[in-house]
Amino acid sequence: MGRKLLITVLLLAAVMITGCQGGQEKIVYQEISPQEAQALLEEDQDVILLDVRTKEEFMEKRIPGSVLIPDYDLAELAAQELPDKDATILVYCRTGRRSEASSRQLIEMGYTRVYDLGGIVDWPYDTVSGSESE
Repeated sequence: MGRKLLITVLLLAAVMITGCQGGQEKIVYQEISPQEAQALLEEDQDVILLDVRTKEEFMEKRIPGSVLIPDYDLAELAAQELPDKDATILVYCRTGRRSEASSRQLIEMGYTRVYDLGGIVDWPYDTVSGSESE
């Protein structure tokens, strides 16, 4: 009888664990190379380039078409500025530290297609500065 009870408890635990996942795939942190990002940007005009640096850094140098939401404002502004949680979002900063933290934060907030592009220092393609038109 003890063995049947143990098997029953184990089966119930397995069902509860898999049932709690609700059949949804867990979204994981992902990095993307500048080359992969450039190809994606050329292929899909709806990709969001998210710069999480300060406004001063953004004005100094940015990837064309970028949207600025500083990392310290992300929790407050993401829902308003990035309403589509299924949009493809490429996150970058200066060297990659803030972009990683911000990418992880967006995933925790329910965004499903977030990619950490790393730092603009590693971006080999065109950039703009100041109020240049993009």
